[in-house]
Amino acid sequence: MLFYTVKRFGLAILIVCLAMLMLLSAIHLVPGDPAGIALGPRATPEMRAEFRALMGMDQPFFVQYFKFLGNVVTGDLGVDVWSRRPVSTMIGEQLPHTIALAMAGLGWAIVLGIPMGCYSAVHRNSVLDKLTGVLSVGCIAIPSFIVGLYALLLFAVELKIFPAIGAGDAGDIKDQLVHLVLPGLAVGLGWVGYLARFVRTSMLEVMGENHIRMARAYGLSNRRITYVYALKLAILPTVALLGVGVGSLISGAVFAEIIFARPGIGKMVVDAVNTRNYPIVMGGVLVTTMLFALSTLISDLIAAWLDPRIRQGL
Repeated sequence: MLFYTVKRFGLAILIVCLAMLMLLSAIHLVPGDPAGIALGPRATPEMRAEFRALMGMDQPFFVQYFKFLGNVVTGDLGVDVWSRRPVSTMIGEQLPHTIALAMAGLGWAIVLGIPMGCYSAVHRNSVLDKLTGVLSVGCIAIPSFIVGLYALLLFAVELKIFPAIGAGDAGDIKDQLVHLVLPGLAVGLGWVGYLARFVRTSMLEVMGENHIRMARAYGLSNRRITYVYALKLAILPTVALLGVGVGSLISGAVFAEIIFARPGIGKMVVDAVNTRNYPIVMGGVLVTTMLFALSTLISDLIAAWLDPRIRQGL
């Protein structure tokens, strides 16, 4: 298990380094002068040179890359070029909102997706199974920003059940949870379909194994067989999918943060891109990539702990 953990941890670090290399390459490939776009046409050459130096773009490409990685090790993510505040401090203020939104989306996916998949597998080829399949595919196909817009119009504007914008009053947990309902639905509805289809397939595979047939032969109830024996094994592959899901929910929260005017890393990075504030862009993408790699790493380790065949490469 120790060797498997070290190997997966090394792979996660490699993924983060490659992601930052690709991001820095994309920044250099963007047409136009970032300093000229950010400062406007009236900026003097001296002002543009100072702006490039402040962002570290006056140095060669690989010098910028390795300097950035070296600063990351010490916890230095740079300085906001406009407010001169540390980027790490600004990300620390926005990160809890993004994580809360991702967890809300994951909650929707688990609460709706797993029961749908389990029920569909137990009632295979029934009318409700086919209806569940159509709903699952529909959830996957609908973009999150479309779900967010319609949820906002229906439940906030028309019915006035939930608040439309904001993250709730600071310190009021109930108000913050209410503000998470619609954005969480917008972020997590797609993963409801993924989980439902994945759990259904896994359940059908487990239900055909010998020990399940033996349980039926002993006269155990279908409810006990389904929820005590079959679901326990069928949920194991879902752990790995949830790890990827958490990372995707964090990275996909930007649409919900913009539509519902919520604070968060996604909205902060979008605003930074518009103003060519590249230290915030680099820091925000780094943190989201690390969270994605961390969630995947944790899910892989949990799956390997539950199933020794995974860490043995079987």
